[in-house]
Amino acid sequence: MIVRSVLTAGALAAALASPAHAQGPAPDRGCAPGLRVPGAEMQVTACLDDLTTAGAIASGHTVPADWAGLHAGGTRNPSGVPGVQVDGYFPDTSTFNTNNGWNHDAQFVIRLPEKWNGGLVVAGSPGNRRQYANDFTISDWVLAQGYAYAATDKGNSGVEFYKDGRRPGDAVVEWNRRLTELTRAAKKTVARHYGRNPGKTFAAGISNGGYLVRWQLENRPHLYDGGIDAEGTLWREKGPNLFTYLPSILRAYPAYEAGDQSAHKALLHAGLAPGSEFLWPFHDQVYWGLTQRIYREEFDPAYTGDEAAYNYAERPRDVHRAVARVALTGKIRKPLMTLHGTYDTLLPIGTDSDVYAELVRAKGKAPYRYYRLEAANHVDGLHDTYPDRLRPLLPCMRTAFTALENWTQDGRTPPPSTTLPRPATGDLVNACSLTS
Repeated sequence: MIVRSVLTAGALAAALASPAHAQGPAPDRGCAPGLRVPGAEMQVTACLDDLTTAGAIASGHTVPADWAGLHAGGTRNPSGVPGVQVDGYFPDTSTFNTNNGWNHDAQFVIRLPEKWNGGLVVAGSPGNRRQYANDFTISDWVLAQGYAYAATDKGNSGVEFYKDGRRPGDAVVEWNRRLTELTRAAKKTVARHYGRNPGKTFAAGISNGGYLVRWQLENRPHLYDGGIDAEGTLWREKGPNLFTYLPSILRAYPAYEAGDQSAHKALLHAGLAPGSEFLWPFHDQVYWGLTQRIYREEFDPAYTGDEAAYNYAERPRDVHRAVARVALTGKIRKPLMTLHGTYDTLLPIGTDSDVYAELVRAKGKAPYRYYRLEAANHVDGLHDTYPDRLRPLLPCMRTAFTALENWTQDGRTPPPSTTLPRPATGDLVNACSLTS
């Protein structure tokens, strides 16, 4: 039963790297005809009784396959938020995204609640998913707080996203450009709809979406008032990055599975956390090999060898330059809250957010908080399989968002950065305190 449960979770969570080619019904036409999204090549509007997933599933204004597996069962979400939804796309030449039957990338969604609190939250999709990927985890919750919400598919998606662009790194470079494009357009759309500019604009994201938050606050800080980065992907030219640890894991895991204890030490040395061993078979089946291959195709398409034998340090200078194009520095210039699970077995905390936090502390020019969540992993859906071993990250992300609001609005400082033990009691799926 455990194996079957893991595989079921895997089928859902694999969408982080391989989203289903689902097509949601096209939004209703004819609503708010005077509302235009600057720069959009296509847009349709709908006046909805409920912008949250509770209503959008029935009305065809979300695609559940985009967000499958990203939250724990039992997660309580608000509903009943009326307003306007705008779906559309910006000019682009690639066609990975089949949502809405458009077969066109650079798709976006903008949601404008009737009861607006004056703010805007902008997000990029996690993994290689599409524009509705944050609907359950981020959109529902911020809409209920009164925020306008906007999200992008990052300009490419799916397990062949690396085919977008002309040179190595172009697809990931586009991710950053698309979030900047959407943020600017969403701000103007909000101003046109409500009659005034948003008073606060926050960036929020998970995994690759967290990477986008980091990059935006480093490179486009004037567009935002702060950000929430949940387990963002770390790209550094000289490492750490995916290529400095995934091949080591791919080399060692088969021997570990065969009972070689020295291989166990090698896996821990690569960054996997002691105690997370129960998660390793799932990640071997779903994530490690696929992730290594598709991102290596993006940054080093000339390589033809075994992925487990890949040696990033010895690859040509052009490969390192491609990674450098999307690298992070830690030089954030707006307040940032980072959260990461100690049992993250795709982006190990020791090779990712621990490193990024040190970069921020050394080079950042804005307030920063970093919360390490004991026993949280990369995909909250796995909590359903291991409810006695894991904790979801999402409730802490929501608590951190409230703390960021208070921090940027009236100067109430959040709790200090810390490692948060897994609570022994309470509702781990829906509640989180940022104090240990």
